[in-house]
Amino acid sequence: QVQLVESGGGSVQAGGSLKLSCVATIIIDRNYCMGWFRQAPGKEREGVATLYTGGSNRYYADSVKGRFHFSRVNANTFDLQMNSLKPEDTAMYYCAAGLCGYGSDYVNSRMYNYWGQGTQVTVSS
Repeated sequence: QVQLVESGGGSVQAGGSLKLSCVATIIIDRNYCMGWFRQAPGKEREGVATLYTGGSNRYYADSVKGRFHFSRVNANTFDLQMNSLKPEDTAMYYCAAGLCGYGSDYVNSRMYNYWGQGTQVTVSS
């Protein structure tokens, strides 16, 4: 069982930056998908940034490309650096993990079995 704890959310003005951290209760080896998803009120959950720990590729939603950076900090910590934030980035952000292998669709939220409680990000104009 994997537990995920997010931190780093908060309120910021447009153009500002925040860094979200996700800490897992186990060492995340090469067989996992890791991702950040978000959900705004009245909207569907969307993938923001995802990766497969056995490879080097990352997925970023078009809306965040060039502004967000998803990285692995250590064996059980993953960060999402968010720059040039916009009001439309306002949402609850969730860290997620799932068992994956080479070729897994790490963009698909259905690959993720473990979810954190979420951290709120609010961007004011």
